[in-house]
Amino acid sequence: MSEQLGSGWPFVGRGGSIATVREALRSGAGAMIAGEAGVGKSRLAAQALAGLDGYDVVRALGTETASMIPFGAFAHVLTGPPHGGENLLRWAARHLRRGEGELLVSVDDAHRLDAASAALVHYLAAGGEARVLVTVRTGGPLPAPVAALWKDELLTRIELPPLGRDEVGQMLAGALGGEVAAGTVRHLAAVTGGNVLYLREVVHAGRTSGCLAESGGEWRWRGELSMTTRLRELVGARIGHLDQDEREVLELVAFGEPVGAELLVALTSPRAVERVEARGLVTVTGDGRREQVRLGHPLYGEVVRGDCGTLRARRRLRTLAEALEASGLRRREDELRAAVWRLDSGSAAAPEMLLSAAELAWARREPRLAARLARAAIEAGAGVAAVALLGQVLMVLGDPDAALTALRQAARNAVTEGERAQHAFSLGMNLAWAGADAEACRVLDLAAEALADPAWRQEAHIYRGVADFFAGRLTGAAGSLARARAGAPMTVRGAAHAAGLEAWTDAYAGRTERALAVAGRALADMDDWDDDAPHALPTLLDARCAAQVFSGRLDAAARTAAEGMEPAAAELSVSGFGAYRAMVGRLRGDASGAARWAREDAARLPARTPYRGRCLAELAHARALLGETAAARAVLAEAEESASRWAFTRQPVLQAAVWVAASAGDLEEAVSLCLSAAGLAEQHEQFGQLMFALHDLVRLGVPALAARRLGTLAERVDGPLAGLFARHARADGDPAELRDVAAEFERLGLILYAAEALAQESAAHRRAGRGTLARGAQTRAWALAKRCPGVSTPALVELATPGLTPRQREIVKLAAAGLTNRQIADRLTLSTRTAANHLQAAYEKLGVNDRTQVGRLLAAL
Repeated sequence: MSEQLGSGWPFVGRGGSIATVREALRSGAGAMIAGEAGVGKSRLAAQALAGLDGYDVVRALGTETASMIPFGAFAHVLTGPPHGGENLLRWAARHLRRGEGELLVSVDDAHRLDAASAALVHYLAAGGEARVLVTVRTGGPLPAPVAALWKDELLTRIELPPLGRDEVGQMLAGALGGEVAAGTVRHLAAVTGGNVLYLREVVHAGRTSGCLAESGGEWRWRGELSMTTRLRELVGARIGHLDQDEREVLELVAFGEPVGAELLVALTSPRAVERVEARGLVTVTGDGRREQVRLGHPLYGEVVRGDCGTLRARRRLRTLAEALEASGLRRREDELRAAVWRLDSGSAAAPEMLLSAAELAWARREPRLAARLARAAIEAGAGVAAVALLGQVLMVLGDPDAALTALRQAARNAVTEGERAQHAFSLGMNLAWAGADAEACRVLDLAAEALADPAWRQEAHIYRGVADFFAGRLTGAAGSLARARAGAPMTVRGAAHAAGLEAWTDAYAGRTERALAVAGRALADMDDWDDDAPHALPTLLDARCAAQVFSGRLDAAARTAAEGMEPAAAELSVSGFGAYRAMVGRLRGDASGAARWAREDAARLPARTPYRGRCLAELAHARALLGETAAARAVLAEAEESASRWAFTRQPVLQAAVWVAASAGDLEEAVSLCLSAAGLAEQHEQFGQLMFALHDLVRLGVPALAARRLGTLAERVDGPLAGLFARHARADGDPAELRDVAAEFERLGLILYAAEALAQESAAHRRAGRGTLARGAQTRAWALAKRCPGVSTPALVELATPGLTPRQREIVKLAAAGLTNRQIADRLTLSTRTAANHLQAAYEKLGVNDRTQVGRLLAAL
């Protein structure tokens, strides 16, 4: 539900609560809406009342000022003194009645009512004198009569929680008037805790500071949170007055959360901790055998930290670090937290501690923190191991040049075998990442020959396999994997990385069932290897997603892609899962959704990662299907630059180029590009991608160029798609088979392909002179085409222009794209007069007069 109120912010996510409130008012004495300050209690009450008819509504507001006056909340409606000896509550109730309708009393902030007003509300509800709706703030005391309203079950109590992430997204989209990036929704939901009042103020602050701005059709947050004066005052009022001990507790938690309860009590006082917990300023949660203390709301930290000067902040951080170190650093993450506190406080930390912390941050998939700690470790003298780690992190963060510079400078300092191994692996992968394939392979091969420890040799072979995979040598990758497994038993880390490489290779080679089995087994054992091989996770998710797409499991692929985009896996060595979500959306016919997913993930990724290229390729592909030819061409050029280093990220770019050409009306070029894309996919043994490239030839209307190869491919690619694509190619001109193929596409969720197959069925009937059957197929095709809003492909264009010849249809498409008659003639090697004659004949058949009307006709697809 999304209803606009006068504030300009949408009212979302409370449909169930509104229904409950209205039902309680209609069938009982009324309702009590309870929740934290700012969650939207007043808005919910107002919205609930707006949908009720037949009541005389009296509204009252509890305030600190009015609470000093008897009946202060109702002073605006109570006039004249009571008659001598008249019961005050009965007198007040009588004065509230002003019309013929049933009385409904709505009290906002009833926790602030004076004693007389509170007693009146209770009297009205208990005696059935009126329907009652009140809002109260949780976490604080209530006047006894107000508390009795729900304790005595006079009113239905409705707990109003903060908004969830999806609801925050809906509210932001409505308030900002456009799409909001998922990362921005996630960030603002976390910062505000779903508190509507805080959300509004943070958005205002973001727009004022420029942190929240629209770019490329999406609202996106960039930069640190800026606290406006009003936001600081709102949060500060919620925190309230703090004595010295309470402030110390809150500051330590603000700088160090989560802080162990035992540690916090030792640093402050038990009573102070208890007081701030009782006020809801901190929460205590269990974490194994340890209790952790966190702030009650993320914005409390912004205010508390903002009130501390630099020296005081450093003192608090140093205090936390020293106390945690004195406790013995009993947990692995304790070392990471102590190191970060040392770093932030400007106090000295041992290089070994900083390196260990950097490794742990890397294992926890926090690359930016890992880079910071690794740099600090290098400055403190940690040596080659720290440089090697920094190299891996910088690669993921999109700066392989800086990584290569640091690694080459450190090469002479690698003395021990462990240092040489780590240095070689980091250098080799950075070279592969940068597209220097030959040098990467040479570095990794030399490492595999020189290293004596079997565990290090295993890793050298696996990394060489990854380099092979990037370069499109799937057989070579499989060979490297076999060599890694041929020696000593695999380590936990080695086995996880080997599983990732195996699943990757199998998925792209079309062995989808095997890829899914390998990935499934490894992910089921994730607890065993996650700390040692955290970057196996995104590799396995990528492999599983690819296998699911290539085998036609679109729903499963969407779920896996969503998992890959979660923060736990999103900023790692394998990324760009938005491309898979876009591909699934495109196959389902949702080109606009596909563009949104691809654009959002591309904006999040570093500029120099090839994974950004595959997201941009999907964006270009989606925009081409939507007829946005110029925009698609611009994005495609950017995608080509980003993805050109690797074969497996280059393939989506080549396939997008096909549809950019088709969108421009150049089918001859589209077919040529499609053949090139298929050739490259076959050269690099990417049979899943080859399957889609060959099927695109069928969709472009030249099935004879693909039928034989698709038939062969159906024997080596697992799943129903390869065989179904081959059937589609062989069905050229066979209406019954095209109808069956379309039904199977629809069953698998490939709605766009189903619509195209039905359009081809209609054309086959029409060519055979079966007009009635052609119209029936056309109706079915239109029904599916409507589920692909805005999408235009050659088959769907033919559906909209059934009376045109292929040449006329080609010319009409070019004219709709904005080409002049001369440009069309040059493109198709015709005379200008011939092009004009074809176009005029097409106009007469279509019943239109100019290019604008043709464009509208095609846009109606």
